[in-house]
Amino acid sequence: MTKKIGIFGGSFNPIHTGHAIIVNYFSQHTDLDQIWLMVTPQNPLKEGLLGKEYDKHRLVMANLVAQRIDKVITSGFEFSMPRPSYTIDTLNELQKRFGTDTEFHLIIGADNWAVFSQWKGYEEILQNYKVLIYPRHGFEVTIPSNLKETVKLVDAPIIEVSSTEIRKGLKELRNMSFYLPDDVYRYVMENRLYM
Repeated sequence: MTKKIGIFGGSFNPIHTGHAIIVNYFSQHTDLDQIWLMVTPQNPLKEGLLGKEYDKHRLVMANLVAQRIDKVITSGFEFSMPRPSYTIDTLNELQKRFGTDTEFHLIIGADNWAVFSQWKGYEEILQNYKVLIYPRHGFEVTIPSNLKETVKLVDAPIIEVSSTEIRKGLKELRNMSFYLPDDVYRYVMENRLYM
């Protein structure tokens, strides 16, 4: 039987309640057998490196969230891939390693779907993998009729929380405790991250 795995990639710098709510929703309201929080070393569409000293912290924080949600695990798979990491390369490498009895589904936000044609190998992704889109404010999702079988909009809650704003707030020593899951916030404070 084919195992369906959702790949939810992100820098998770830090992982916040928005990420947690989305991945929790996907674990309960889709037919995915497992969801991998794929912590990415560097997003090619975002400026600047995140700094290697934060790699371990981001993996630990993602794992704190994954431990609390059924069917969700954390993956640092992309840290073994060449940088910058491109989704198509990751998906192809995963498919090669796990074989045809595993079906990978890419989970992205509507904001990423809006610029999907800028992604390296986007046509290959659409040809070989399923794509699940969650809604974002200000981004209307249009799925061409020839992709209706492989690309789906999932009616997940719209959560507008920004890691950039959280990092800014922490740097300014503001209370950001409601933006982060409790154990993630404790970890951030104990390790004085982003301050």
